[in-house]
Amino acid sequence: MTPEERKLWYDFLKDSQENFNRQKVIGRYIVDFYCGSVKLAIELDGSQHYEISGEEYDTRRKQYLDEQGITTVRYLNDDIHHNFENVCLDILRNIRELKERRERTEA
Repeated sequence: MTPEERKLWYDFLKDSQENFNRQKVIGRYIVDFYCGSVKLAIELDGSQHYEISGEEYDTRRKQYLDEQGITTVRYLNDDIHHNFENVCLDILRNIRELKERRERTEA
């Protein structure tokens, strides 16, 4: 794990009420973190994601995950260092919204 992934894992996701997996294999892709109960993938983006090949790979991976019904959220590594609390709040918001959406479709 990168230092940013370690921070997000140990300082937030590891003890979350939701069960998260690290480095989860989904099809032929690997996501940084995955919450199966709400089908949420979390990706942390370093500089390699802004190179043309990285952007193309991310686009293909997102399309595949979308087809599997998985929501992907992305955060910059810089956000982990300078905006960590808001990243955590955004993850919680996404979990809540995905749970509410699932409950509406099951009703």
